[in-house]
Amino acid sequence: MTEAAPKLSCRGVWKLFGHDPRGFMRRLGRAPSETDLAAAELIPAVADVDLDIRDGEIFVIMGLSGSGKSTLVRCLSRLVEPTSGEILFDGRDLLRMSERELIELRRHRMGMVFQHFALLPHLSVLRNVGFPLEIQGVARAERERRAREMIELVGLGGRETNLPSQLSGGQQQRVGIARSLAVGPELWFLDEPFSALDPLIRREMQNEFLRLQELLKKTIVFITHDFDEAIRLADRIAIMRDGRIVQVGTAEELIVSPADGYVTEFTRDAPRARILTARSVMRPINGARDFAGLVAAAGSLVDIVRQIDASAGDFAVIDDDGQRLGIVNRAMLMAILLDSAESA
Repeated sequence: MTEAAPKLSCRGVWKLFGHDPRGFMRRLGRAPSETDLAAAELIPAVADVDLDIRDGEIFVIMGLSGSGKSTLVRCLSRLVEPTSGEILFDGRDLLRMSERELIELRRHRMGMVFQHFALLPHLSVLRNVGFPLEIQGVARAERERRAREMIELVGLGGRETNLPSQLSGGQQQRVGIARSLAVGPELWFLDEPFSALDPLIRREMQNEFLRLQELLKKTIVFITHDFDEAIRLADRIAIMRDGRIVQVGTAEELIVSPADGYVTEFTRDAPRARILTARSVMRPINGARDFAGLVAAAGSLVDIVRQIDASAGDFAVIDDDGQRLGIVNRAMLMAILLDSAESA
């Protein structure tokens, strides 16, 4: 089966700061080296980024402060103008769109949520959520209907008449999420939306976010600097450093096959017992043998240890079709878990 085209792609995207960066790129006619950039006194916030984001996936972009992740997301939505490159949304290049076309795209097909809620303090919850629809010119009865629907969806039913100042931080962020969903976006950008919240509220909002995604199936680009948050939410993760994408993969792929020492260090404290699966730690089956039982290849080490704890025998690792792929046993898994605990 042919893989579906990505919802959002970018090719060779650069964002340079300094004197006449576009003219510099045009005159150079190729991807600049670090020496070229230094000679021109240009600073790369985003450097030669290629990405494909699949329809319906949660794609998390991570990196330390100053790595370029927020600038990249703003380039992807053209809130910041890239210096050069190509950004394709359903096959159309955003950089070739007119300002009018881009405004219409943002109003009807994109949603955005940022760390700072940016609610209008003088408007009620209902009017805040319905505000993007008001900008679109949607009739009052229809926009209030859709706003109430989104308010119920994020669990704020009964708060429609409250002002933002009468809500907690978590409730305010729910209003921001409801507002961004009111237009029915196909593509949803979230830039560290939960980082300003207390830990318990943050986890509650992560759970809420996953619940909404299960219902709505949006294509989501999510920025965070928290690897624990990334592994809870992401289908795939991109790690950035100095404006460049270092590696893209699942959390398990980043841990098992890091691209370099930076990725290794970045994932060093990751909870391996929750991330690694039987498939990634199994050993080959050598010859015929009896098995104490079967474990799923996609099962996490935590789940598998619970399953095999009472037996010292070998367990066959099987795929979805029941095919035997390898073996694991209690001693193997305990050694991995103990090594992980000692290195944390």
